[in-house]
Amino acid sequence: MPITRDDCQALDASDPLRACRARFKLDENVIYLDGNSLGALPRGVAQHVVNVVEREWGEGLIRSWNEAGWYVSPARVGAKLAPLLGAKPNEVIVTESISINLFKLLVTAARMRPDRKVILAEHGNFPSDNHIVDSVARLLGKEARFVPAGEVAKAIDADTGVVTLSHVNYRSAEVQDMALVTQAVHAKGALIVWDLAHSSGAVDLQLDGTKADFAVGCGYKFLNGGPGAPSHIFVAERHLGALDQPLTGWFGHAEPFRFDDGYRRADGVRHMLCSTPQILSMAAFEKALDAFEGVSMAEVERKGRALGDLMIELHDEFLARLGCGLATLRDAKRRGNHVSLTHEAGYAVMRALIERGVIGDFRAPDVMRFGFGPLYVRYVDVHDAVVAIADILESGAFNQKALAARQAVT
Repeated sequence: MPITRDDCQALDASDPLRACRARFKLDENVIYLDGNSLGALPRGVAQHVVNVVEREWGEGLIRSWNEAGWYVSPARVGAKLAPLLGAKPNEVIVTESISINLFKLLVTAARMRPDRKVILAEHGNFPSDNHIVDSVARLLGKEARFVPAGEVAKAIDADTGVVTLSHVNYRSAEVQDMALVTQAVHAKGALIVWDLAHSSGAVDLQLDGTKADFAVGCGYKFLNGGPGAPSHIFVAERHLGALDQPLTGWFGHAEPFRFDDGYRRADGVRHMLCSTPQILSMAAFEKALDAFEGVSMAEVERKGRALGDLMIELHDEFLARLGCGLATLRDAKRRGNHVSLTHEAGYAVMRALIERGVIGDFRAPDVMRFGFGPLYVRYVDVHDAVVAIADILESGAFNQKALAARQAVT
């Protein structure tokens, strides 16, 4: 039986997370399916940032580093985030960007395995990650070795010191078995750094349960922290005493306001800090995490998979005959919270969709990505998006020269 819009509305009516949509500021004329690139705005965030600007900064001035808790905010926000990652509060800190944090973690891990020469990484990973891997290898005199994600576990050998890969692939949404891969890494005496860019806030992570060593995640995608929101670092408690990260900036110092000439590392995960926290972004991210209050990450994962299943079923029904392909695994247990469709005119199709108020994104050469923030995306949104894609393809609405012209951000 074909899936109808009424069927989707019935799913929305019985959705345990349906009330969470009201926690976000959303335009009801827009279908937003790009939470894998930038999460929607949670209610209360704008007002909170205004308060930080006008009261804490405007009135409190520099006193707010102490009185408003700015100084301790990286650890405070990290502790608030930790339960969503399956981690302890003292294992997570919020700071800087994914690329900077990945660099810090790779060097840290490599220094813990000084006699091993190989950093093993995922071929086909988000290019920025692999650029960092290559740079760290050149900096430390190591060898960067790249293999497909599914071959990582078998490729680890006695020369491998550090392994890094994405838990959820940015293009295909394929999920790696964190426990299995981590076990394989440890069996060969290596350490692993997980990239959680498309996992944090989307799937039910268990960093401690899977015995992960290190992880880096994103604040502006499924965690809805706003454009450029700070990243987060996870360091397993067992490694906290051995940390030796390369960016020894003053906020990672044991007593930064002693202004010692020599560097003495701070205790615990705070050593992973480097620069002065970006307080306005930190404030937005901290408030955004309220959207997850009382929410089960297992339920978030379940709904994300269900939304993906729905889009794949509708693709088969409406889009396959119109030249679309599926670049995402059908097995929901091996898929994150986005579905990737292919079309030879994918960029123009996405531009036409966005003009109709259906927002996804595009990844070269031909991938249209649709990300599902389970707290605010409805089943009916997925249905209506697929209907819009079908209409654009059938009508040829994408065949406009203006739509094919690439913008700076796709």
